[in-house]
Amino acid sequence: MSLRIRLSRGGAKKRPFYRIVVADSRSPRDGRFVERIGTYNPMLPKDHQDRVLLKDERVRYWLSVGAQPSDRVARFCAEAGLMEARPRPEQTKKPLPKAKAQERLKAAQEAAASAAAADTANDAGGETASAD
Repeated sequence: MSLRIRLSRGGAKKRPFYRIVVADSRSPRDGRFVERIGTYNPMLPKDHQDRVLLKDERVRYWLSVGAQPSDRVARFCAEAGLMEARPRPEQTKKPLPKAKAQERLKAAQEAAASAAAADTANDAGGETASAD
């Protein structure tokens, strides 16, 4: 039985409240669990002390026997000093412009840079030869 430390959703519609539970990885999100080890209330401000509550001893125990935390729970545990922080996954490249659009942007930036360099060169030369 592979165990996961994960969130189980509760609360009303648009008013989420989560329990941090140890559950079998095959059980449904809000289904059967082994033990409740904390709570997470995203409706509270980030600096509020009751936003994330963990039972430190139980979290350490479950991590020691091989329970794998979900990404969000791993972040909570790292902030509480119960485990090392995981590296954040790399951002996908989907929102970036495609290759041809990037080439056009690069060409436009190079043209603007060369025009700015030419303007500064003309301004420097034009000041010495200006007449009244």
